[in-house]
Amino acid sequence: MVAARRRGRKELGVDSVEIKRRSLAFDDCAHEEDGVEFWYARDIMKPLGYVRWENFETAIKRAMLSCESAETPVEAHFREVAKMVHAGVASREIRDYKLTRYACYLIAQNGDVRKEEIALAQAYFAVQTRKQEVIEQRVVELQRLQSRQALTESEKQFAGVAFERGVDAKGFAKIKSQGDKALFGGKDTRSMKRKYGVSDAKPLADVLPNVTLAAKNLATSMTAYNTEAKDLYGVDEVGAEHIGNNASVRGTLVERGIYPEELPPEEDTKKVERRVKADERKLLKKPKGFSE
Repeated sequence: MVAARRRGRKELGVDSVEIKRRSLAFDDCAHEEDGVEFWYARDIMKPLGYVRWENFETAIKRAMLSCESAETPVEAHFREVAKMVHAGVASREIRDYKLTRYACYLIAQNGDVRKEEIALAQAYFAVQTRKQEVIEQRVVELQRLQSRQALTESEKQFAGVAFERGVDAKGFAKIKSQGDKALFGGKDTRSMKRKYGVSDAKPLADVLPNVTLAAKNLATSMTAYNTEAKDLYGVDEVGAEHIGNNASVRGTLVERGIYPEELPPEEDTKKVERRVKADERKLLKKPKGFSE
């Protein structure tokens, strides 16, 4: 398992030095009040990838609504405060917020996980630890889940397009298997499931490494687009397009020395998702907040 996680970090291009640098940025601006860890909003705005205060305050307001929806006292986690800023001889008062770990997590949850800053923030504020290894692993898990979700969405889009163009459920399954056969160097979906020890009822994609998920997502998106752009119809035409796109993506991978069928499987994304949600539940169960 440890080797698999290290391989996952390498495959996803997770930069340990960069994660440490970003984590330290959060560490350095952390404060404590009556045993409650908190951060000032203006201190974490840039580490979260925001440039304009107006945009960040909008994200804070969305997080407040999420907090309220969870029936958690907003004032226990979001405290509006005034801060004096000085510019030469002039001074003025600006609005800021004191944010608990839970509040910061909600703000990150309302961000775009595709942004490196947001993915790291979700990991940092969810795991309730400052251990580098744990934060890195959570970033890997979040990125892999995002890749899996992206493939799910592109396959739904492709299915909708195909069904509108004379392809039924049986035909769609055939097209997907043909695409896999082109991507995996002659091994269709069933063959890859046997290779990875996956049951017939379980999606192959759940155990695919991230680079393969990205490859399948690209090929699927290309097919969905070209099916409409080329006005394709029926299993044969749509299938031929999907085979061609997967073969093209495979060619790019092979040029870089990557053979999808030779890559080892990764941990089931369903298990990863359960682990991530379990940690989230721990944070959400009794989040430490400010006293009255």
